[in-house]
Amino acid sequence: MAEITASDGDGVQIDLISGERMDSLASMEKIRLILDGVHEGNIVILEEGLSPDEESKLIEVTMGEINPDGFNGIEIETYPKSKTSDGGFLGRLMGKQETKKLTVIGPANQIETLHKDETLISALVSRQ
Repeated sequence: MAEITASDGDGVQIDLISGERMDSLASMEKIRLILDGVHEGNIVILEEGLSPDEESKLIEVTMGEINPDGFNGIEIETYPKSKTSDGGFLGRLMGKQETKKLTVIGPANQIETLHKDETLISALVSRQ
């Protein structure tokens, strides 16, 4: 599955990006793809999320791009996966975490998280 884009004319555009597409990109390419979409006012949903290092780098790059007259930053919410990479005792003992997780990223001034738990992310998205 490739990138899917949905828009309603004057509504909010949502970019759903497959894990397959993200796997083909280097870390900085992923971050640029996400931030370019968010700069355009889009909500970006990643099928498989980012690694902890990539998520940290995304936040770092975002902080450098915040502009009082324009870009307000991002809001990011991720479904945490409770599975270990090899469901066994040794995997849990070693703390191996599955990195595949759904992630929702949007402009900080357009997305507000209303509720988040292990099975649901509920967000309010405004058109600005």
